[in-house]
Amino acid sequence: MFLKKLSLINYKNFDSKDIEFDKKINCMVGPNGVGKTNILDAVYHLSFGKSYFNPVSTQNIRHDEEFFVIDGEFEKDDREERIVCSLKRGAKKIIKRNGKAYDRLSDHIGLLPLVIISPADRDLIIEGSDTRRKFIDGVISQSDKSYLQDLIKYNKVLAQRNSLLKYFAINHTFNKDTLAVYNEQLNDYGTKIFDKRLAFLETFIPIFKEQYIAISGGREEVSLSYDSKLLNDDLLTLLERSIEKDRALQYTSVGVHKDDLGFEISGHPIKKFGSQGQQKSFLIALKFAQFQFIKARSKTTPILLLDDIFDKLDEHRVSHIVALVNNENFGQIFISDTHAERTEEVVKQIHQTYKLFKL
Repeated sequence: MFLKKLSLINYKNFDSKDIEFDKKINCMVGPNGVGKTNILDAVYHLSFGKSYFNPVSTQNIRHDEEFFVIDGEFEKDDREERIVCSLKRGAKKIIKRNGKAYDRLSDHIGLLPLVIISPADRDLIIEGSDTRRKFIDGVISQSDKSYLQDLIKYNKVLAQRNSLLKYFAINHTFNKDTLAVYNEQLNDYGTKIFDKRLAFLETFIPIFKEQYIAISGGREEVSLSYDSKLLNDDLLTLLERSIEKDRALQYTSVGVHKDDLGFEISGHPIKKFGSQGQQKSFLIALKFAQFQFIKARSKTTPILLLDDIFDKLDEHRVSHIVALVNNENFGQIFISDTHAERTEEVVKQIHQTYKLFKL
């Protein structure tokens, strides 16, 4: 699978832009602020129906304009897939596949598998558990539509239960039976989500460790752990046990929406004890593991976006990354960098066809 053509209208800093890509490697080079990352983000947008860097859709419309359009022509399984994503201020975002609009955005997820590696990934280490849950959910959802639907339903029931808890507090009332209905539904969807996360991590962790060794040269021991209260109790028991606490807080304090991932290096949290280079290697290993997992599950080679990843990496780690992508496991790759010479030098080590776009 690869992206042949990209057309942008009023997307971020571009008024109009048309690009034809190489089926293997495409490099966006130029100084900061010219829109290198925006092109990669437009490719991401076509895969996920949203921006990787700015979730507020209207903020991706060019200043003083009323709409944006991202139009991409892909080749997948020897047939053409044309995806058009458009948004008009005050209206709902529309995603069309071969001229037909989707009823639900979630139906599009997984059609065009994609993995992005970016400096923004550092949020996975420094931000709260929500960011790490989104990572797990994003990986599983690209190859499991039922997981995504269970997640959507779980979050809907969770919002209803939280509204009910607020209603009880405001009106000084309480009805355990009504709450029990939501508990049953949360338990149903939540247990399925938990089981799939657990199964996913059993497969994913060995791949991740293998990737880290390949990037770092095996100099440190890293670990990835799953932190969930459902490891010790079923969700229904946890919900019933926390009723008084939830009433006081006016929201649901237990469930799969509180799960987290633990990132460690040499037995210590990488957030506190990992150097900048180690943290970057950890994140790149996570994303390469994501790539391998999705490729195996979806039977399609994902597109790989490398946004400004050569910064803050020593030559040793860069050469390991080059060695990893220099084989047939990888398909189309997009690279953004401020140094054209550095990029070309790196890309020449990868024995594939390439195009260099100077912005």
